[in-house]
Amino acid sequence: MQCGLCLPSCPTYGRSALESESPRGRIALARAWALETIPPSPAGETHLDQCLGCRRCEAVCPAGVEYGHLLVLARQRQRDRRPPGWLERVVLALAARPAWLRRLLRTYQRLYGVLPARLHLLARPPPAPGSPAADRAPASNQHPTPAGGERVALFSGCVADVYEAPLRRAVTRLCAALDVAVVSVPRQACCGSLHAHAGDVPASQALQATNRAAFDGVATVLSLATGCHEAVAQALATPGTPRVHDASAWIAARADRLDFQPTPLRVALHLPCTQRNVVGSVDDLRRLLRNVPQLEVVELDAGLGCCGAAGLQMLRDPATAAEYRAPLLDQFARSGAQLLLSANIGCRLHLAGGGAAPVLHPLEFLASALAAGASH
Repeated sequence: MQCGLCLPSCPTYGRSALESESPRGRIALARAWALETIPPSPAGETHLDQCLGCRRCEAVCPAGVEYGHLLVLARQRQRDRRPPGWLERVVLALAARPAWLRRLLRTYQRLYGVLPARLHLLARPPPAPGSPAADRAPASNQHPTPAGGERVALFSGCVADVYEAPLRRAVTRLCAALDVAVVSVPRQACCGSLHAHAGDVPASQALQATNRAAFDGVATVLSLATGCHEAVAQALATPGTPRVHDASAWIAARADRLDFQPTPLRVALHLPCTQRNVVGSVDDLRRLLRNVPQLEVVELDAGLGCCGAAGLQMLRDPATAAEYRAPLLDQFARSGAQLLLSANIGCRLHLAGGGAAPVLHPLEFLASALAAGASH
């Protein structure tokens, strides 16, 4: 399919106006390399590297071209041609080893205040559970033990295991208000998306196998990061009823059982590419936020449609990633909003790194807005 209807939706094409920076151009490059009609070149490899994997092209393609699958295949072949750089190897190795990553991020959290700004590669992680700072968490994050029989498990992933501890407490409280218990699932692994998008498909498949074993026997799994959802759903796919649900969509379907207190606040909502183009839970989240009385929501839509985080991209090319992010942060600053909400961990880390006001997952905010005795 070569109609080019995807070009206006592509952030990298919008930034450069180069055909080789478009979905159509990248597919043509990958096809030519596969057919050996042209040899790979450093310039061509760079065009493939710079794809954000946002899959906006997929969402508008009239022929249903599965660009995400083609991108993974092209990068797998690229990895065979060209060894990955040291930064990519280190990040992927840490993501595949949760205990190592957890220790490193806890050290980073403790040393953040004395590290030079150039080493602030990610936002500061929240305090570890059980630490004095974590024990001072607001009461809105505390939750009772539900008496109901329904149970769900939360997918934690790799970097989110440390960064999303407050979010997991918040979702546990929302579930408790629904009379649903959250069960702990140890020995989870990274979802494998980072590895697949870097072309390391065997590593991605191994991580998915680990998650299949960890969640064996769990009927309902909630994914908290839209960037992880597809990989987790593929890993845990079973015939019949889906086991993996986007947490925002799952809670939105039960929102009539929740009560929220009036919250006269303006918040800015960032809608990650994965939420728009892969998970499809945007309308669910909008509906859920509308249940909060007096809440004003401003959706951020400035720029080229992507915040620029794109997995490893914000670490490999921070200057370009910041260029994609800047219009969204400018719009946020002009909006008068006090909070910035986004449902993907990578996007939140990238947006927070730009110096914005507190950046939360929407469910973390919603848990803080629950009325006393919210279940009914």
